[in-house]
Amino acid sequence: MDCADPARTRDFYAALTGWEKREAYGCPALVGDNGLLILFTVPEVKHVPPVWPEEAGKQQKQMHFNFQVDDLPAVANEAIRLGATKAAKQFGGEHFVTMLDPEGHPFCLCAK
Repeated sequence: MDCADPARTRDFYAALTGWEKREAYGCPALVGDNGLLILFTVPEVKHVPPVWPEEAGKQQKQMHFNFQVDDLPAVANEAIRLGATKAAKQFGGEHFVTMLDPEGHPFCLCAK
C-alpha cells in the first residue's frame, strides 16, 4: 500500500484489526489472521491521496479493504478514534460505511 507514512498507516490498520505488525522486504507490514501479508511503502513519486468517490482525472484508489464487523457503529467510532474519517458520500445504508484511513485510502466496514 502506497502511503506517505508507512509505519503510521500500518499501525492504524494493526490497531483496527488486531493483525500482527512485522517488517518484511524492508517495509512495515501486517500479517492477517489468514496469512495475508500487506506491505506499506513510500512510492517513488509523492503520495497523493485518492479521491472518493472516484472522479475522472483525479487520483484513483489503489486498493479497497472491506472488513466485516459485528457492531458497525461501534467499530466506525473506533476507526475515527484511531485516525480515520467517515467519507462524505455513503452508499451502504445500514449495511456498510465507507471510511478513509489517515492517508486517505477508502475502506469499508461491513455489517456481518
